[in-house]
Amino acid sequence: MTETPRLTDEQTEALRERAELEGRSMRQIVPAAVDEYLSRPAADEEVRRLGAKSRERWRPVLDRLGE
Repeated sequence: MTETPRLTDEQTEALRERAELEGRSMRQIVPAAVDEYLSRPAADEEVRRLGAKSRERWRPVLDRLGE
């Protein structure tokens, strides 16, 4: 399915400038940006999982430091 994103004039200009700076086309940047956006929840969940695991692992040390 092909969709055409509707951007404001300001967004289009900013995207055009960024594409030029990076030596890429706007058509290359938009799908990459969508992929990054879609991967965020998975990455955020991994950070939360690892943080909880680390808290449990280091709980005795953290408790002693808090005394």
